[in-house]
Amino acid sequence: MTASVPACPVPVFDTADLGEAIARVRDSVSLPPGARVVAAMSGGVDSSVAAALLHAAGYEVIGVTLQLYDHGQALKKTGACCAGQDIHDARIAAEKIGIAHYVLDYESRFKDSVIEEFADSYLRGETPVPCIRCNQTVKFRDLLDVARDLGAEAMATGHYVERRDTGNRAELRRAVDRNRDQSYFLFATTREQLDFLRFPLADIPKPQVRDIARQMGLNVAAKPDSQDICFVPEGKYTTLIDRLRPQGREAGDIVHLDGRVLGQHQGITGYTIGQRRGLNIAVGEPLFVVKLDAGTRRVIVGPREALNTAALVMKETNWLGDHETLEKAAADNLPVLARVRSTRPPVPARLNLREGQVEVVFDASEEGVAPGQACVLYDPTDEDRVLGGGFIERTRAVEFAV
Repeated sequence: MTASVPACPVPVFDTADLGEAIARVRDSVSLPPGARVVAAMSGGVDSSVAAALLHAAGYEVIGVTLQLYDHGQALKKTGACCAGQDIHDARIAAEKIGIAHYVLDYESRFKDSVIEEFADSYLRGETPVPCIRCNQTVKFRDLLDVARDLGAEAMATGHYVERRDTGNRAELRRAVDRNRDQSYFLFATTREQLDFLRFPLADIPKPQVRDIARQMGLNVAAKPDSQDICFVPEGKYTTLIDRLRPQGREAGDIVHLDGRVLGQHQGITGYTIGQRRGLNIAVGEPLFVVKLDAGTRRVIVGPREALNTAALVMKETNWLGDHETLEKAAADNLPVLARVRSTRPPVPARLNLREGQVEVVFDASEEGVAPGQACVLYDPTDEDRVLGGGFIERTRAVEFAV
């Protein structure tokens, strides 16, 4: 008889020195005691501990939680941030810490900036990263404005990423806990935003964060981490896309790279680059989705080697490096480390200016690079430092014989 696997992993606690953690937060925030700091509180253990450490370090902390989508539906969903239970948990944590707490209705902003863009991106044949959009718009633009309106000198979040003052500017860097590092999702943070932001958990491993929550008596110490995109029920994104963009389920051809029509599909929104399973075609060789042509509604498939990418072009870029602009860095063929998915390590590449556009050219080919994902750039001489990045607009494949 095999043992059953629990639905949620049991959280791990590592003993943490609370006094040392408070001192680290005070050093990293670099503001005088009593300074007002707005803490974004999602209701999870990370943001709750960040707020609690700031308060213990002597700052005037105001907790703010965002209601991002329909509260009634949210109450039925677990394992997602900013749902009804999470708002309740944030309120209870704020009461325990002893700080003011406000809930802001950002449902319409979230729908326009994140959910609608998520649906449109799939309709364009892309693979979007909604958490980046949320940080880029609702949290680090709109909420940051609220923090300033409240007279705060900084806004803090529970993200696992480091902000470091270097000379007259702040750098964005990877967190000490590489298993939790969220720098990929924060590449779009601008210099101006970075000056105002603080990340108290930068050098605290997640198991210690849970122990700090336990020591401080917070109700979320053992709360499981979020597993899904918060607005996608049970992780089934196609259900949401079908409702918002039913035209994405229009049938089309599944076409081999050599031009053969191998079958039909029931909508390009059901496919992603690199997909092998669920193609429902039998040709005697393993085939993968290598391109989605939204204009012709074609799902283009080919052998695995067709997924090898030589270079990519970015859009909606953000630059934090030493060069004045990303374009000037590309003109100098700046070496970088490029990360094309949050689950992959950064790999050696070089910036290039090609026909007036910035290209990221890989030293060795990268497999299955998908438009809509982010390409985040790191400094090869200091691998923790984020240089910026952008959303992948299109790719250039490695040439091979079909």
